[in-house]
Amino acid sequence: MQYIIAYDLGTGGLKTSLFDAQGKILQSNFQQCSTYYPAPSFREQKPSEWWGLLKAGTGELLAKSGINSREIVAAACSGHSLGIVPIGRDGTVLWDDIPIWTDARASAQAGEVFSRINELEWYKKTGSGFPPHLYSAFKILWYKQNKPELFNRVDKFIGTKDYLNLRLTGVAATDYSYASGSGVYDLLRCCYDKDYIAAFDLPPGIFPELYESQDILGTILPEAARELGLPEHLKVASGGVDNACMAAGAGCVEEGAAYTSLGTSAWIAVSSSRPVINGETKPYVFGHLIKGMYASAESIFSAGNTFRWVRDTLCPDLGAAEKGGGEDAYQAMDRLAASSSLGAGGLFFTPTLAGANALDKSLNAKGAIIGLDLKHTRADIIRAALEGVCLGLRMALEELKKDVTLHDEMLIVGGGSKSPYWRQLFADIYGMTITESPVGENAGSLGAMACAAVGAGLWKDFKPLIKLNKPISMCKCQSENKAQYDRIYQVFKKVSEQQSEIADFQANSF
Repeated sequence: MQYIIAYDLGTGGLKTSLFDAQGKILQSNFQQCSTYYPAPSFREQKPSEWWGLLKAGTGELLAKSGINSREIVAAACSGHSLGIVPIGRDGTVLWDDIPIWTDARASAQAGEVFSRINELEWYKKTGSGFPPHLYSAFKILWYKQNKPELFNRVDKFIGTKDYLNLRLTGVAATDYSYASGSGVYDLLRCCYDKDYIAAFDLPPGIFPELYESQDILGTILPEAARELGLPEHLKVASGGVDNACMAAGAGCVEEGAAYTSLGTSAWIAVSSSRPVINGETKPYVFGHLIKGMYASAESIFSAGNTFRWVRDTLCPDLGAAEKGGGEDAYQAMDRLAASSSLGAGGLFFTPTLAGANALDKSLNAKGAIIGLDLKHTRADIIRAALEGVCLGLRMALEELKKDVTLHDEMLIVGGGSKSPYWRQLFADIYGMTITESPVGENAGSLGAMACAAVGAGLWKDFKPLIKLNKPISMCKCQSENKAQYDRIYQVFKKVSEQQSEIADFQANSF
């Protein structure tokens, strides 16, 4: 037998998974990670803790799987984007408090850079569609200006999964997909842009060498092999950024294939041979695991966390019942939502609880429940929240449709995909067939596994991922419901726009 280990480092923790050579997941575990908030806009994690999670996850995996560890032939990592890990000339990490993708400390640096270059042209070349100051180069510039004594000791800044690769192989490098989030990457030329690096006033050598996602960086270091209990012949592939790994793991390896990721935040991503660039809504674009393809996405920042807020705020009794051995709280909420009518009795819930995104009229936009009446029940509010997430993502879908032709079916992955009720709402509101695959929440891990499988020669290419995502269930759009949701969607867009205007007033008045 031949096995592959995949490490999927997300904001909330590390998933360690064991796959057979055909891509079937055999065992997995999750180790939770802490995020630290030392100052306003600062959001940091510790690479030393990531390695501790990898060590714990690997040990648990080997103990529970019962396999012969010598049969594990390859490994690869997926990692959350826009991270900057400082590596010294001796290959060591210079400090252990690392800005993660949501860290927003570099807004002043973004303003400074855009006084020298055109922001829209920069976006069109790089596809950097998040708020700009979240991208790696702005954070690096922050360190140059605010921590010069530390910055001057840095040889390279590498990404989150690249740090794990460094500990595994001793190689400080990255891949094209992760580099595409650096803020100085030319999407079409698949390389760093020297002019932008100069505009940031950064030394060009500070960005790591580029590899393809399936390239083998080397075999595991003997000391790492001993520490983890893995064989010294283990090959380590370069891997990819989480967005690209999830796209591939969801089977989106052909033109126009798209998926919805329904987790804490949510997005719709489409794979294509050209990046989807829109100067108005600014979808964010990452290089795909397949060089020359792209994963372009529109997102909302609050989806699963909106539903969690409803659970914790309005349904504490359901959570207590679950803890006491009763029904799963989310399943109980689905059941309540189903008792409400389509449109939740006229309620609108804008799911902007975690902040605005590029689809909102204002960056001050907040969440809102609109149209409350004494007749409304808890069930109505729950349904409005679920519909609100779907409607928010439909706005993203409509924007993507302007620039690329999508398949008729849409796969949903992530924790929210487990809800049949929510999947049917998506089918009716998107006006598409919604599919569920066996991959489920393991899309990111499977994408990383595929990098190792191709790199180690077990797979010829990434095409097996399509078969692995063969639907196990389908929710077809119900035309009568779609007609009603089409009307609701038009009102939802107006509600969302008005809510942004109200939020601007609040921001400027209180």
